[in-house]
Amino acid sequence: MANITAAEVNKLRKQTGAGMMDCKKALVENDGDFEKAIDYLRKKGQKVAANRSDRDAAEGVVLSKVNDDATFGAIIMINCETDFVAKNEDFVQYAQNVLDLAIANKSNSKEHVLELSLNGVSVKDSLLDQIGKIGEKIEIGGYEVIEDVALSAYVHPGNRIASLVGLNKTVADIKEIGKDMAMQIAAMSPIAVNQDAVDQAIIEKELEVFRDLIRQEGKPEEMVDKIALGKLNKFFKESTLLNQDFIKDTKQSVNQHLKSFDKDLTVTSFKRFALA
Repeated sequence: MANITAAEVNKLRKQTGAGMMDCKKALVENDGDFEKAIDYLRKKGQKVAANRSDRDAAEGVVLSKVNDDATFGAIIMINCETDFVAKNEDFVQYAQNVLDLAIANKSNSKEHVLELSLNGVSVKDSLLDQIGKIGEKIEIGGYEVIEDVALSAYVHPGNRIASLVGLNKTVADIKEIGKDMAMQIAAMSPIAVNQDAVDQAIIEKELEVFRDLIRQEGKPEEMVDKIALGKLNKFFKESTLLNQDFIKDTKQSVNQHLKSFDKDLTVTSFKRFALA
């Protein structure tokens, strides 16, 4: 049996993030072979993953970020099972490292992110390392990107809500404007940029609900559609970004706020992730 030193155990711990006792056991079981010990820990992660595959990973971390010239941005959700793990600094840093890597490589899909190399292993394998270390189901629950002229990202304190927004042009104070838009999206959870971008299926569903409520109120049938359309317009005002009241000045809409800087300035797209 190989003589396993504390330095070797510590080296394996730093590389894999696994606990000291797990690292020592891995080295002992593999007669001090470092690479085999890494594989041993990864297989442990696979075993834990298999055992917990049916568990609900509803907690986690949500982060967003843009690149240096604010033309490419990404938002990511990495899930775990418990709030205790979600608040752990090492877990949050791991999520940030994955996001930084994705942005540096301009990854356009979760599948591409999983194949990137993080500290010498694929992100896919690094998730198994995290599972083996933490003992919970860990997975990338969502990943989206935006590319545009000017982007901004916002992460709400606590890492449970994050947003990413794209604007169509660069103007004076664009960083502050973008931040305000990202915060608006995080706070007000719009379903689309404007009414034209709302899915027709959603519109039909809302109209159906409105008509049913109006009929229950005993309104004449010939008035039902007119009243329903009025309620739909209110729905658009409350639920679409450009029509919403601007949270920093509710006397104007988001669209009016943007036009106060430039008549052509608008939001082109946005993404929002939130943990329930």
